[in-house]
Amino acid sequence: MVPTGIRRERVDKVLGHAFPEHSRAAFQRAIETGLVKLDGKVIAQSQEISAGQLVEFSFPAATQAELKAVDIPLDVIFEDKHLIVLNKAVGMVVHPGTSTGEDTMVHALLAHCAGGLSGIGGVERPGIVHRLDKGTSGLLVVAKHDAAHRALADQFASRALKKEYVALVSGVPKTESGSIDRSISRHPVHRHRMTTGEGGRPSRTDWTVERKFGSQAALVRCRIHTGRTHQIRVHLKSLGHPVLGDSTYGWKQNPALPVPPRVMLHAEHLAFSHPVNGKPMDLTAPLPADFKKMLVALRKL
Repeated sequence: MVPTGIRRERVDKVLGHAFPEHSRAAFQRAIETGLVKLDGKVIAQSQEISAGQLVEFSFPAATQAELKAVDIPLDVIFEDKHLIVLNKAVGMVVHPGTSTGEDTMVHALLAHCAGGLSGIGGVERPGIVHRLDKGTSGLLVVAKHDAAHRALADQFASRALKKEYVALVSGVPKTESGSIDRSISRHPVHRHRMTTGEGGRPSRTDWTVERKFGSQAALVRCRIHTGRTHQIRVHLKSLGHPVLGDSTYGWKQNPALPVPPRVMLHAEHLAFSHPVNGKPMDLTAPLPADFKKMLVALRKL
């Protein structure tokens, strides 16, 4: 029953306010498929309703994703019926694209979560909340339904969560810690790269040196307050200490150092609130084997 105080408002808006665990888009899809009724009759998208009227609704079943589910091993750090947190392997692409095969994380999640996805945007697919580059390892959060996806996306957008990475960088910073507060935008010439400067989106990275390897390299912990594309890689380059292996952003092989197998960046720590019950989540992804091997080699300098 439409509560007292409602006077001539669109049905999707009223339902969205009354049931915030569902998006207005979900209600709009239900209306389009004839699953919302006013006083027993199917309602139109633009229909307005008032207090005292009876509204009944249900949701259409999530349509199957066009992508094929592929059984690819995943390193699961945490999982329940609302979300899954993974330790992404080096080399795994998150989203399918024109140049990818059937080996992306989305393909793997469709298989891993078979029967456990209630639909993101009406489609049975995992809700990728944020991204990691192909060459970056570490923690990645994925929602299993619309409500969890929206709640997690809000935390990322409001910067309410804590994201920490570890990076091996070329050279050693002059100070033990610092903060890089420089806007990031698409490079005007090389469109696959980002750059710092005026006209970009505000971006901030706090960093601390955790270990020095002579004067040749350092292990740096980075906490990002924003989530721009290539943020840590761009900011560390602007500091004069590009990530080892990152030729896109200024790294060049130093004969005194071992050759890095990839961009030496790992999303190690993530703290946020559970999107449904609000409980604090504090998760850590162990360093992958290639990162550990590089650390062992550097310690011998």
